[in-house]
Amino acid sequence: MDHDAADRESAGPHTPRPPTPASRTSTPAGPAGTRSSATTLRDPASQRPRSSLPDSKHTVHPADERLVLGGALEQAWRTLTGAPPAGWATSEPVGVPWSPRQLTDLARARAQQSLPTWIVAVGAPGHLAIATVRTTRTHLGVEEHITPAVGHRAAQHAPVAAMPELAESLAARHNLATMIGQLRTARADLTTPAHHEPPPVPFSFTLGPDAVADRDGDDTAFAPTRLGPAARPALHYTLGDGTDPAARERLRQINGRLAATGEG
Repeated sequence: MDHDAADRESAGPHTPRPPTPASRTSTPAGPAGTRSSATTLRDPASQRPRSSLPDSKHTVHPADERLVLGGALEQAWRTLTGAPPAGWATSEPVGVPWSPRQLTDLARARAQQSLPTWIVAVGAPGHLAIATVRTTRTHLGVEEHITPAVGHRAAQHAPVAAMPELAESLAARHNLATMIGQLRTARADLTTPAHHEPPPVPFSFTLGPDAVADRDGDDTAFAPTRLGPAARPALHYTLGDGTDPAARERLRQINGRLAATGEG
């Protein structure tokens, strides 16, 4: 995907589609703007059905000269994989070492032309992850729509239990607006086979503190957990463990409630 395609996309944060990489990964090396050689993933074990954790994050930052983008993505990457992103680019293959400052400079230059910025980020070998980020300048500020997917092999477990910690960190430090955690059965190498796969199942939903403050309603029926300061909390809704399709209906009900009370 390139910026011409990104310019034609809508910026809607709901019902995200996980990124679908080609069956290869690049190890970032060399100066910014250069491409490194791709390594083909041939390990049959990496293509057996395992778990993938695709989720969606929407952040809204105040637009000022001190803003540095990429912090929410890096925080999520460290929480879910134990390491930062290895590289990024405006199209695949990825060959530019990860740099929030360079990402910010690109997004700022494109925003001055009233254009969105689309990038893809990848993890280092041993940290199977890929993400897309779409950044736009709107009347709300600078919005990031982040859609990562993290792969897990047979001996690993998807870090579902880490999502409340991640949600609290993003809400406190990275202007989180909304986040949906999902789990799906997929290839551990994050490639997409040429046949139907079941859609992801949501297991959590988080509403950031600004969105909570703008609402007028009681959510006790959905029993959210309050994260952060009592005066300015985020709300974290547990929907299940990522295996129960009924969680989709629970998420629909929460979205309906939010829409009725001024958010969503």
